Amino acid sequence: MLVGANLLRRLLRSQLSADDGGTGFIITAIYHLRPHCSTTTEFSDEGNSEKKKESKWFTLPPFAKTVNASELGAKLARKNHLKSATSAETSAYETTALKWVLKCCPELPRNLVQKLFRLRQVRRESIAMEVTDDGCQVQKIQLKRVGAKDSLNIGDKIFLPISVCEVPEEKHEHDCTDEESNFIRSLELYKDTAIIVLNKPPGMPVQGGIGIKWSLDELAAAWLRYDYSESPRLVHRLDRDCSGILVMGRTQMSAAILHSVFREETLGASKHDSDNEKRVLQKRYWALVIGSPRRPKGTISAPLRKVVVDDGKSDRITVFEHNNTILSSQHAITEYRVIKTSTHGFTWLELSPLTGRKHQLRVHCAEVLGTPIVGDYKYGWQAHRRLQNLAESDLRKNSNEKVAKENMLPFGLNMDSGSISEKHLRLHLHCREMILPNVSQVLRNPKSFTDDDLSKLKSLEIVAPLPSYMQKSWDILNS
Repeated sequence: MLVGANLLRRLLRSQLSADDGGTGFIITAIYHLRPHCSTTTEFSDEGNSEKKKESKWFTLPPFAKTVNASELGAKLARKNHLKSATSAETSAYETTALKWVLKCCPELPRNLVQKLFRLRQVRRESIAMEVTDDGCQVQKIQLKRVGAKDSLNIGDKIFLPISVCEVPEEKHEHDCTDEESNFIRSLELYKDTAIIVLNKPPGMPVQGGIGIKWSLDELAAAWLRYDYSESPRLVHRLDRDCSGILVMGRTQMSAAILHSVFREETLGASKHDSDNEKRVLQKRYWALVIGSPRRPKGTISAPLRKVVVDDGKSDRITVFEHNNTILSSQHAITEYRVIKTSTHGFTWLELSPLTGRKHQLRVHCAEVLGTPIVGDYKYGWQAHRRLQNLAESDLRKNSNEKVAKENMLPFGLNMDSGSISEKHLRLHLHCREMILPNVSQVLRNPKSFTDDDLSKLKSLEIVAPLPSYMQKSWDILNS
């Protein structure tokens, strides 16, 4: 199937409305009575000579006012009074030529669209006034080159080369069995018109890369699109060995709004902004740690920085003491409370990150609290060496290290092995609960929501059950 046919069907099928002069969704139908592929005369001035040629172009809808995702996300996060780092860009967030093309044509690969701009093959309609021989003024439509970052005005039309209709559609299908595709769909915790929430299994990366055969973003694009023309987009990330709630936006708009919410919560986090009642985005992780914190609850505020180790072969995150000369460190805040302690030297913690830094929870637990997370050999290898004396303890007497073949899940995953009763421990870090704004409710009619309405918007509360090996550790320590 060709991209052009898909685009035409999607654009003609969409009936999203835009109020006169107001902020609403884009008008996505190109032409109801005219074909979207048309022959247009292009004029270009080179010196004093004028060149004229006729070309066929793929015509996008006229630019119309859209929902400003950054601004709406800031309002949902109740940070619209703050001057965020992106506030200067919000006016142009969805008004550049590149963003308009990507919004209208989600089926086109991003790298292809960027290449078209680099090769100066994208045009914008321009109307010029000319005087005829008899002295009359007439309008003359011209197509002029437009840059990727050029701002658009209301009513501007963008033209792409007709060759985009001949680009094969990106194939998201993988050679998955029915069992594998059903497994991906079984991970769904929640779904509405704006988002899909998954219970990410431990051991599966959320993004593809070198040496990664399966990733959740690619599998979601293949099996979780349903009747949508767009693939689900990641809103945040979890470490490969971490499990739990993973939120994905079902459209570019919903993903951009939630990106803004996550970003504003991180930018606005401070010691005085830790009131749960005021935060519309709340993330609560469960972790089993070695040892016990000195205090049953508290707030960790410690900047983090990446350092290179092993002669540049790898890197790790570490805590840096507050120092104004360290410009590359990132402020990181985590709230914690003890859920349950055990006589075996383990403690269950609830961790609430107010910022979203890489490995934040793992480093704060290991370096600040002095209680590394079970199974985190990167940041707690010394504590795990001291656990070797548990090899013959009651926790491991009945341990069976062999994984039964029938317990193996699709994609080589296994969630049964790795509990504290076994020699090889898996990371005991799980995103168990998340509270976030109901974006789908806002997007039904964003113009009808005032700032006061947004502040009273009912939130979504998602809870993800523990993976089997963490549940087994919980049961063992409670027995």
